[in-house]
Amino acid sequence: NLDHAVSTPKLHIPCLFRSICNFVQYKNHYACGESLQTTNASVCVCVCVREQQALLLEQQRIHQLRNYQASMEAAGASVSFPGHRPLSRAQSSPASASFISPQEQPSKAHFTTGLVYDSLMQKHQCMCGNTNTHPEHAGRIQSIWSRLQETGLRSQCECIRGRKATLEELQTVHSEAHVMLYGTNPLRQKLDSSVISMFVRLPCGGIGVDSDTVWNEVHSSSAARLAVGSVVELVFKVASRELKNGFAVVRPPGHHAEESTPMGFCYFNSVAIAAKLLQQRLNFGKILIVDWDVHHGNGTQQAFYDDPRVLYISLHRYDDGNFFPGSGAPEEVGSGPGVSFNVNMAFTGGLDPPMGDTEYLAAFRTVVMPIANEFAPDLVLVSAGFDAVEGHPPPLGGYKLTSRCLGHLTKQLMGLAGGRVVLALEGGHDLRAICDASEACVSALLGIEIEPLSADVLKQRPNENAVRSIEKVLENHSQYWRCVQRVASSVGLSLLEAQRGDSEENETVTAMASLSVAALEKRMEDEPMEEEPPM
Repeated sequence: NLDHAVSTPKLHIPCLFRSICNFVQYKNHYACGESLQTTNASVCVCVCVREQQALLLEQQRIHQLRNYQASMEAAGASVSFPGHRPLSRAQSSPASASFISPQEQPSKAHFTTGLVYDSLMQKHQCMCGNTNTHPEHAGRIQSIWSRLQETGLRSQCECIRGRKATLEELQTVHSEAHVMLYGTNPLRQKLDSSVISMFVRLPCGGIGVDSDTVWNEVHSSSAARLAVGSVVELVFKVASRELKNGFAVVRPPGHHAEESTPMGFCYFNSVAIAAKLLQQRLNFGKILIVDWDVHHGNGTQQAFYDDPRVLYISLHRYDDGNFFPGSGAPEEVGSGPGVSFNVNMAFTGGLDPPMGDTEYLAAFRTVVMPIANEFAPDLVLVSAGFDAVEGHPPPLGGYKLTSRCLGHLTKQLMGLAGGRVVLALEGGHDLRAICDASEACVSALLGIEIEPLSADVLKQRPNENAVRSIEKVLENHSQYWRCVQRVASSVGLSLLEAQRGDSEENETVTAMASLSVAALEKRMEDEPMEEEPPM
C-alpha cells in the first residue's frame, strides 16, 4: 500500500524499495540496478513512489504479455519476448536454484527436459514397515532417481521443485469429501463411525482402503498431494514452453483414483488434475492423454468421458474384463459431446502369447498415432506406467514389452504438439524394469539416439489376439475418425511390411500426381491458343 508507506514515517522507504526490487529481480529475472541515495526524505519518498508506480506498471505489462504468450502458444503459435532470462540447469538436488548468467547460458536453453522428484514421497508406506509385501513401495522412485543420476541423464535435465497440491486443485477432479478425507491429516481425528468403514485392517497389521492400497496416517496425504503438485508444476512449465518436455518421478500413482474412490494404490489422479487445471487456467483447447500402464486408467476415463477437449487413449491388458480393474472395454468410446474421444486399446487373449514390442508397435501404428494426429493436440500427457515391461509376474502384468520399445513410443509422441510431452510415473513394480524404462524414456525426451529395435521385432507380425483386439477398437471408432479407414487393412502386417506399403502408396500418389500434371501440360500444348481479335 503506497499511501500507507508514505504516511508512515517509521518505514525506511529506500530499504523497502530495494527489497521490492530484489524480490522482483529474483521472481522475474529483471534487475533493478539502482539504489536510492538522497539526504532529502521528501525527495526520496517521491522518487520511491514514482519508481514503484513505474515498476507496478511494468509488472502489469509483463503479466499481460505472458498471458498473451500463453494464449498464442495454446493456439499453436510460437511467441517470445526479449529480456526474459533463460532457465538455468540444476546440477545437484531437485530443489537446487542456482542460476547461470546469460553469457554462460547454452544456446536454445529453453529446449530442455524437466525432471521433478521429492524424497518426501518415499514416506508414504505401510505402517507395518515391510516393503516386501507391498509392491507399491518407496524404493520404486528412489531406484529410478538413482538410475537417472548414475547414467548422467539427471545432470542433462532441468530439475524443478515440486510442491503439495492445494485442496482446491484436488477438487477439480475429486469430490470435496474425498479431498478432505485423504488430503488432510491426521487420520485419527477422522476415524469415527461415519468413515471407519472406508478403511480396513490389512493382514500385515497396517491400514488400507483395500487389500492393496495402504494408508499411512502421518505421511500418505502429504505424499499424495506432493505427487499431484509436482506433476502440475512440471506440466505448466512445459505448457508455457519454459521446458520442452519432462518426466515426473512421483508416487503414489493416480490413474485409478476416481472422483470419490481411491483404489489400485491411487488416491488422487495427478494427470487428470493437471489436465483440468490446464483447461481452467490456460484455456488449453486440446489435450491428449496416453496411458500405457498395463492396467486401464478407470479414474482418468471417468474424469473426461464426456469432454471432447481431452482425447484419452489407453493401452492395457483387458482380457474381456477379467484383468484389474475390469474397465476399459473397446466399446467404451465416451458419452455426449465426448463420444469418440475415449479410445481403449484393450488387449484381450491373456498371456497365450503375452503382448510385447511387436503388438504395441502395431497398436501405436494403427490406433494411437493416426487418431492422435487427426486430433492434433496442443499438449501430450502420458500416464507412464511401466508394468507392461518384461519382468512383472502375471498378476501385475505378465507382458513382454521392452524398455527400448517404450523409448521409441516416447519418440513417436514427441512428434505431436510441437514436442510438448510430459510423462508421469504410474505403475511398475519390478525395479530393474522400471529403471530401464525410465532411462529409455528420458533419453528419448533429451533427443539421445535410442538403441534400434531388433530385426526380429521389425519383421514379426503381431499375434492373432492382438490383431483381433486392434480390429475391435478400429471397428468401434471407424465412424468417428477418418484415419481409421486408411489403416484398417494393415493391422496384421509387420512394421517393415507396413512401412513398405506406405512407401509404395506414397510413390503411387506421387506418380499419379505427375501423370496428371503431364496430361494437363500436354492438353495445354495440343489446344490452340485463342487468337486475339485484329485491331
